[in-house]
Amino acid sequence: MLDPQTIIDLIAANVRKTRNPFGVPHALLNSWWRPLDLKREGDTLLFTGLMYQSVPYIERTTGILERTEDTHWAGLLRYGRWAPKGIAGLGLTALTPSAEKRRYNKILRDIARILIKAGVEFAYPPEIDRYSGVLLYDLGDIENFIRHGRWVARNLKNAGIRRLITVDPHTTYALKVLYPRFLGESFEVRTYFELIDLDAPFSGLRVTLHDPCFYGRYLELADRPRKVLEKLGVECTATRHSGAFTHCCGGPAESVSPRLNREILDRRVAQLAETGDPIVAMCPICLGNLRKAGMPAEDLSTLLHSRVQAA
Repeated sequence: MLDPQTIIDLIAANVRKTRNPFGVPHALLNSWWRPLDLKREGDTLLFTGLMYQSVPYIERTTGILERTEDTHWAGLLRYGRWAPKGIAGLGLTALTPSAEKRRYNKILRDIARILIKAGVEFAYPPEIDRYSGVLLYDLGDIENFIRHGRWVARNLKNAGIRRLITVDPHTTYALKVLYPRFLGESFEVRTYFELIDLDAPFSGLRVTLHDPCFYGRYLELADRPRKVLEKLGVECTATRHSGAFTHCCGGPAESVSPRLNREILDRRVAQLAETGDPIVAMCPICLGNLRKAGMPAEDLSTLLHSRVQAA
């Protein structure tokens, strides 16, 4: 296992310098919106929290950590927090495959197009769509989580944002539960799939949903994607350990122990494979983990986008 405090200090330093865990300049990390003609002003914001954009960087970073775990090289990680602003992030950007960045950017464009098709009004000023800080909370660094969260909330309030449309469970939990609890800051927060009410012809397609922990256990939203898919002509096959009893993909462990992450992930993959149906994830971390294990999972937005076009 890697030293947790070293990882926490490194992430916190990156968040202080660049407002994201990887030290990547915002303009490089958040570029998915550029091919779209999205409205820039309004009180309802499509808030990605930069989670989907971060997955290619997470995968590259995890690979590096996995190779250094339990070796003498692991001790050098403690010096990473002293790197000049942006230097480490630029290096990581160069090492991260462009194809993976395009893959996850497309997911966000699909979500935007789904909302437009469903008649949902929203704005997207990219400069205030920022990382929520949730990993700092997950790792127990409450002080830096609060400091960063206040900065995020202040920018949203100053821009007149009252409603947030979220796209992933980690950001949704942070904004809906943690910001009111720790910061005293509240917004109206709804996931993008809660806003979709469209019908499409029956497709005969059956899929198995992997419920992420935050949707299944803590936010109690596991039933909503199933109802949306049912109206769009897709049947969801029941699997063991779903909904409030879902099993974790191991994502929270990968920053401190990639090997532990792999053990948890392998158990979850075996459970999902029992249905024999295509696997659909609703979380960028889960999606990246399942694919890392060789499971050809697709994101919920990809499936929704294909069905919404038929509506």
